[in-house]
Amino acid sequence: MVELGNLSQYAALGFALGAIILLVGGIIRNDFRYIMGGRRALAFTPLFTTMAALSLTYLFATDAFQVEYVMSYSDRALPFFYKLTAFWAGQDGSLLFWVWTLSLFAAVVAFNTRNELEQRPTPYIYLVMAGCMVFFLFLLTRVTNPFELLPFTSRDGRGLNPMLQNPGMIFHPPTLFLGYVGFTVPFAYALGAMMGGNPDESWLKKIRVWSVLSWVFLTIGIILGGQWAYVELGWGGYWAWDPVENASFIPWLVATAFIHTSIIQERRNIMRVWNMVLIVLTFVLCLFGTYLVRSGILQSVHDFGATGLGGYFLVFMAGAALLGFGLIVFSYQRLRSEHSIESYLSRESTFLFNNVILLALAFATLFGTMFPLLSEAVTGNKVTVSQPFFNRVNTPLFLLLLLITGLCPLIGWRKASASNLRKNFLLPAAVTTAGGLGLFIAGIREVYPFLAVSLSIFIASTIFQEFWTGTRARVRLTGEGALIAFPKLVWKMRSRYGGFVAHLGVVLMVIGITGSYAYKQENQATLKQGQTIAVGDYTLRYDRAGTYSDRNREVQAAEFSIFRDGQYLDKMRTERRFYTNAEQPTTEVSLRSTLLEDLYVTMPAVGENQEVTLKVAVNPLVIWVWIGGFVMVFGGIMSIIPRFTRREIIPHV
Repeated sequence: MVELGNLSQYAALGFALGAIILLVGGIIRNDFRYIMGGRRALAFTPLFTTMAALSLTYLFATDAFQVEYVMSYSDRALPFFYKLTAFWAGQDGSLLFWVWTLSLFAAVVAFNTRNELEQRPTPYIYLVMAGCMVFFLFLLTRVTNPFELLPFTSRDGRGLNPMLQNPGMIFHPPTLFLGYVGFTVPFAYALGAMMGGNPDESWLKKIRVWSVLSWVFLTIGIILGGQWAYVELGWGGYWAWDPVENASFIPWLVATAFIHTSIIQERRNIMRVWNMVLIVLTFVLCLFGTYLVRSGILQSVHDFGATGLGGYFLVFMAGAALLGFGLIVFSYQRLRSEHSIESYLSRESTFLFNNVILLALAFATLFGTMFPLLSEAVTGNKVTVSQPFFNRVNTPLFLLLLLITGLCPLIGWRKASASNLRKNFLLPAAVTTAGGLGLFIAGIREVYPFLAVSLSIFIASTIFQEFWTGTRARVRLTGEGALIAFPKLVWKMRSRYGGFVAHLGVVLMVIGITGSYAYKQENQATLKQGQTIAVGDYTLRYDRAGTYSDRNREVQAAEFSIFRDGQYLDKMRTERRFYTNAEQPTTEVSLRSTLLEDLYVTMPAVGENQEVTLKVAVNPLVIWVWIGGFVMVFGGIMSIIPRFTRREIIPHV
């Protein structure tokens, strides 16, 4: 299987290089046969990358500890479930997963464009994707081979990091990779359009599903990463502005901007240069995220340390940026549009302001992430910035973004009239005023929480007004009842209303984030059996402790009773786990979650006489972060569901 894996990687590299040679030859000679051959070579690469991926999976499943990568991330005691997810636990396997996914996407593109080979952009699209594959396959075959053998066969492996032995390991890394890799396709189409001399709106229509789906995967990856951190790391939060967290968030912000302005280009044929810039930036920033993980230049709980790949990624990232922005400059005259934004008081202008804020957030996050390197270069001292910096800088920008999100549906295209503005603003303004008054009476008077929740009410009211207006119009037009008209309206115009659903998800997330950060309560104490600790309305009584073995770990567990306002609620237990082949124990979170708040308990220490140190927190509204995130994802998926048209059957006469 080692030989099969190695040969498969080299075969995939050979076919990708062959595709490049054939495509370049076809473009130079203007020979359709060469282009067809390049397309076939590109379409064959998934066969070999799949064989390589299956080979590595088999090696993990069979404890092949003569393979260095398997020995480094698995051991005999590791549950079989985690042996399979160890595939992408390290650098070598994650790069193989990356190139396997990229090859599958390239094959899908080759299939979708099978009838477009004579169109000028098509061979260039293949060329860009083949070039990206050659880069990753070169790394796998020459620099960081997952099938590298040890000079001996180890009796056991080093084991998987205990922090990675969590169900999140199944979904979080793959979905992030799918998001990163997915943006290669819009990037290839954009470059293909410019190199082919045809940078009109046609490329945008072809990549809409790819761009939104990649955004959806990146969103899922970020949300699952936050949820994983929340239940695994034991610090009580889900986002700490860690460099690698930021590395996925920055391209997400730019991709969000691109998705919004691509709507304007399709509708009004403006912002063509801007969209090219955004898609090139998104792809380069996806590479930047991978560079941060593998370069070791910044300390992070997520990175692989100094792996030696940072330089390769830096060169590739710089090459992609130079190629993309160079083509934009070269194609500038073709990209320029005769149309422009007619009025600052229009929906187009709100989309533009939305873009400016999203890019400001991306730049601020990038600056804070890279500040340690900048400070070291200027002063010789590496000065790190932490969570307070990002919160202080980004919170006002997020609030401004919420305001623009609420305003956008209320303002018409091209130029809004005063009468329409008054009509559209009346209900949302009234609801927001009433909601703000209710918040003030309820005691929510701190500036940022008050503004965040008030603006969330404003956005929600504009969204529901849009749904109500559309439903009422359909009722008048068709005579259907509102309960029938509403779902039919949403399904028929799902590309439009999917965006509103995604915005509703943002509202729920903002409420969850505001509650969990602004009104969190914590307490910590060391307890003997029978003693209690109080936090908020809760009291926890330490009942008993015990030790037992479970598969590849020894477990210290403590059980305690929960009371709220003196009334017994439930029992909970928390653990400290000592994994085989792990130097440090891990603290497992005990969680009691409701729609209003989470009771979050960890046990940092256990004493010799069974006394335990408990850290207890009440985190309000956290569950709405996860609910809102997946409502946002649902809205994204809903917006790209294709239209199914019935074929008319004409009877023979």
